[in-house]
Amino acid sequence: MPGKPKVVLVGCGGISGSWMTEPIRKRINLVGLVDLSLKAAEQRQEDFQVPDAVTGKNLAAIIKKTDADIVFNCTIPEAHHSVTMTALKQGCHVLEEKPLANSMAEAREMVTAARKAKRIFAVIQNRRYQPEIRSLRAFLESGKIGKITTVQSNFFIGAHFGGFRDEMKNVLLLDMAIHSFDQARLISGEDAKHVYCHEWNPSGSWYKHGASAMAIFEMSNNVVYSYQGSWCSEGKNTSWECDWRIIGEKGSVLWDGGSGFKAERVNGKPEFTSPMKELTVPQRATKKKCGAHSGIILEFLDCVSKGGQPETQGSDNIKSLAMVFGAIESAKTKSRVRVR
Repeated sequence: MPGKPKVVLVGCGGISGSWMTEPIRKRINLVGLVDLSLKAAEQRQEDFQVPDAVTGKNLAAIIKKTDADIVFNCTIPEAHHSVTMTALKQGCHVLEEKPLANSMAEAREMVTAARKAKRIFAVIQNRRYQPEIRSLRAFLESGKIGKITTVQSNFFIGAHFGGFRDEMKNVLLLDMAIHSFDQARLISGEDAKHVYCHEWNPSGSWYKHGASAMAIFEMSNNVVYSYQGSWCSEGKNTSWECDWRIIGEKGSVLWDGGSGFKAERVNGKPEFTSPMKELTVPQRATKKKCGAHSGIILEFLDCVSKGGQPETQGSDNIKSLAMVFGAIESAKTKSRVRVR
C-alpha cells in the first residue's frame, strides 16, 4: 500500500502504550482511537500526540470514516472476537493482544474469517520476540545437546493486578500460561497432542478463580512438556518468562528466562553418571524476530506492506491457544484430554 498504513487502535487501556513505541509510530498513521470510555480514547489521543485522530466508541463507524487499513486490537480477552470480526468484515488487517480468543469456537471463526477476507490476522506473543529465547532456539537447533526429549517450565509470581483479572475464570491458564505454552512450542519445535492438568486456587489467593496450575503435555515426536505456575506465589519469584530446563539425548540446558544460561553435554563414556562438558549458549546478534511488542508489530507491518505472514499468524497461534483450552478442559474433567 502507498504511504504509511492507516491504523485504528481499539482499547485505550494501559497495554496500548506498549504498542505505540517510537519505531512503530514512525511506520504508521494513527487515524483512530476507540474505547468504551470516550475519556480514555481522548487521553490516548493526547498521549500519542495525534490531535487529528478520530475518537469514539463505534469501531465500524470509525473504520469507515478514516478508511483504515489496520486495526490494533488491545481490548480485554472477552472483546477480542467481536472487535476482530468487525475489523475483518470492514476489510482491515488485524493484530491483537493475546489470547487469540476466549474460546476455541471463537478462535476458529476468526481464523476462517481472516482467510476468507484475505487479510492478515496475527496475535501478540511478545515473548517469542525476546532475543534470549531466539538465542536458545538457535542453540537447540545446532544439535549440541541432541534431540530434545523433555521441556519443563516453572512460573511463580505474586502479581497483585486488581481489575478484571481478580474475577477472571481460569485466570492463570487463560491470561498468562498462554505465553509459556507458546514459548514451549517455539523452544521444542513441537505441537501438543494430549494434556493432563490440575488447576486450583490456593488458600490466601486474592484471585476468585484458579490462580495456580500444573500441566503435562504430550507433544509431537514424543517430547513431553511440563508446566507449573502460580500467580499468587509470594516470595522467591521466577522471571515473567519462567525458569526452563530443556533435556536432550546428549545434554541439558537451564534458562532463567533472562540472560542466564547453563548448558552441559555428555563428554565421554559413563561410569555411573556421564562425564559432562560445559557449553556456551551464544547470544544472537540479530534484529530479526526481536524486540518484544515492537518486534512482532514491525514484522506484522512488513507483512502488510510486502506480503507474507507473521510468525504468530492466527492459523498458527491457534495451536498455542488449543493448549490453554485443552488444559482447562482437563482440569474441569480431571482427565487426560486430546488437544484439539
